[in-house]
Amino acid sequence: MALKKLWLQRFGGHFKSGPKRRYSTSLPTLTGKSPFLQVADEIQEAISTNKPVVALETTIYTHGFPYPENTALASRLESLVRTNGGIPATIGVLRGTARIGLNPEELIELTVSAGKPETKKLSRRDLGYILGLGMTGRNLNGGTTIAGTMALAHLAGIKIFATGGLGGVHRDGENSMDISADLTELGRTPVAVISSGCKSFLDISRTLEYLETQGVGVGTFADGRVGKADFPAFWTRDSGIPSPLMIEDENEAAAIIYAQHSLGLSTGMLFANPIPEKHSIAKVQMDTVMAQAIQDADASGFVGSDNTPFVLKRIRDLTDGQTITANRALVEANVVRGTKVAMELAKLQAARGGSIDRPSQISSMKRESASVAVRQKSITEASAPADGVEGYQLEADVVVAGAVAIDLSCDMIPQKGANTMNAPIAKTSNPARITQGLGGVGQNVATAIHYLGASVHLCSLVGDDVAGSTILDLMRIRGLSKSNILKRPNLRTAQYVAINNAHKDLVLGMADMSILEQGGGELDSSWELLLDSCRPKWVVVDSCWDPQTLRSWILAAKTAGAKVALEPVSIAKARRFFEAAGKPRGFPGVVPENDISIAAPNLLELDSMHATARQAGLFERDDWWQLIDSMGLSSSGSREKLISMTSTTLVDEGVPQQSIQLLPFIPSILTKLGERGVLMAQLLAPEDTRLRSPAHAQYILSSTMDLNDTIGGVYLRLFSPVEKLSEDAIVSVNGVGDTFLGIVVAGLAKNGSRPLDEMIDIAQHGSVMTLRSQDTVHPDITDLKRLL
Repeated sequence: MALKKLWLQRFGGHFKSGPKRRYSTSLPTLTGKSPFLQVADEIQEAISTNKPVVALETTIYTHGFPYPENTALASRLESLVRTNGGIPATIGVLRGTARIGLNPEELIELTVSAGKPETKKLSRRDLGYILGLGMTGRNLNGGTTIAGTMALAHLAGIKIFATGGLGGVHRDGENSMDISADLTELGRTPVAVISSGCKSFLDISRTLEYLETQGVGVGTFADGRVGKADFPAFWTRDSGIPSPLMIEDENEAAAIIYAQHSLGLSTGMLFANPIPEKHSIAKVQMDTVMAQAIQDADASGFVGSDNTPFVLKRIRDLTDGQTITANRALVEANVVRGTKVAMELAKLQAARGGSIDRPSQISSMKRESASVAVRQKSITEASAPADGVEGYQLEADVVVAGAVAIDLSCDMIPQKGANTMNAPIAKTSNPARITQGLGGVGQNVATAIHYLGASVHLCSLVGDDVAGSTILDLMRIRGLSKSNILKRPNLRTAQYVAINNAHKDLVLGMADMSILEQGGGELDSSWELLLDSCRPKWVVVDSCWDPQTLRSWILAAKTAGAKVALEPVSIAKARRFFEAAGKPRGFPGVVPENDISIAAPNLLELDSMHATARQAGLFERDDWWQLIDSMGLSSSGSREKLISMTSTTLVDEGVPQQSIQLLPFIPSILTKLGERGVLMAQLLAPEDTRLRSPAHAQYILSSTMDLNDTIGGVYLRLFSPVEKLSEDAIVSVNGVGDTFLGIVVAGLAKNGSRPLDEMIDIAQHGSVMTLRSQDTVHPDITDLKRLL
């Protein structure tokens, strides 16, 4: 509290305490705040910190064991996971919403509903149905099958799933085509399933053949046996069919899972765990019982999804309940085995540098192989085009991740001889000069960097439409590589319409950037591979991405060892970086663990960023207060000093105050002020020579004399505009700010030791060139190369 009071004394009026945000969940492959899916905080935290998480299904409770035995079993299985060091994630649908990590009250609510007509058995195909009905008010419950559980577990980033027995190819399946969805799910969802093989009454031989066709690795735990062994048949350890592979122990299983994910393969894996020997039913006995149960099912007409429940119940009756005891024993054994595998996987990840959600392990592959993998994901050939534009190059100083779009610029033309208006009139047509060009914030920044001689890759998305084709043609003409522009056939290519007044100032902008807002946090593997392989010095990210994907780009860049520059784009999109706060916990980081190195907002974007950070409770964090205190700011005369370093107008608007408050998260902020120039606020390291330079003394807002090894002081400098243009000289304002950031990053990429302040006027000169041009980035900025 003392720190808060001190801050209010220094910069009162521009600091407002906001409510703390409760830690909320986000998903790596689905939009973080989904109306259809909720992930428990414990599960999300565990996934983000590489703790061992084990998925558990719920069909066994809703369509297997009756109440209250199902409740007791659910409690028992979760307890086994925790006892063995893991974190259970029981998955089901409750009141029309999919839940990953049911709490005890929710588990009881679901298990009590077992056997009721409105409690559904849910495979992958049923998820859209039951969750969609939830939107209409029909809030149904459901237990997820292996296929349904795998699909939801993968959305949450869970890699290991322990269950009872797998579905498979039914006997006579070659005629009936009765094949469990569990098998096709294993062929397309990268989750490792630990089960006691498949149900004994299925056609095990054809099931294994089908899994082989699907590309699913199948192995059986040796469980004390030496040499080859049978693939287990649920209630019995022996099926008479040899297992394709043998797995010695949990360590081997974890290594296989690790390798599979590191390679980016999209198929699941099946690890068969034989039922404990003392609970195994003799194969001869089970063969007789199963033959009778199958015959009864055929006679009674039970087929499809109704077949398995009938056969299981009939087998239970024919064995006088012996299979119930066996079933419970094998499920418990599988959960224990699955948890041990998850523990070994967590150890392996920790030993080799953390999560395997990104293919960072393939950095040791040859660059030629990496280049081929990237090209396979692109929408264009990597070979040099006929017009002589250079082909794909893996190395790059900078990677830009952001929008590429078709820009339409509508410049109002005032009518002559009348009482002319400088601004368009609403609700009617206005005379204008309309031009079309290649735009998009990310593309503009990449073009500026390209013109200045730094190597750059642009990562973006286009649709399979005329606008997308036009963009690719224009990029080719401009000399930009298209190799990391990916096509999304079902989405629209981004487009932007700027409506400007007679002075060429923006009155209204309309942007369709929805193609970049569908990722839900998941990056295409080719982009991750690009970052991991070329190791850029800088990654520039624009805020056209949805908050989760924006965060994923930033974290992927950090993992690749790159510094990150942020272009906020607009008032609304400027919020997105701080909207992702707390996901994962501690995001965004505070210096020296900051996630962003530079941001270049305009005046309104800065205000939007600051307001969002305040609303997210970031100015309440202890690490923020500690860094603010370490800046060594004076407790008296602060307003006067800020005015002397900037201007009364800027201080009244709160611009330097907002910049300073954001510095712990973004240590260099370049606020573009239009005709007023650029305000630079920067945290200086203790060894920065500007702290002791007479030439820079007037720009040092504060310096610290303590033994702080992180912060040496605060640099605050208002750069006047290098040139003021008349209205007639301004051709277009589109791309001016993007040109500015592109020049700054190109300079830093070419000479990382050069102080940031030396780039500002160079970047302003380039912006003025763009103001004079119809192009969103003036080609003549190439003349600035010599200054960098």
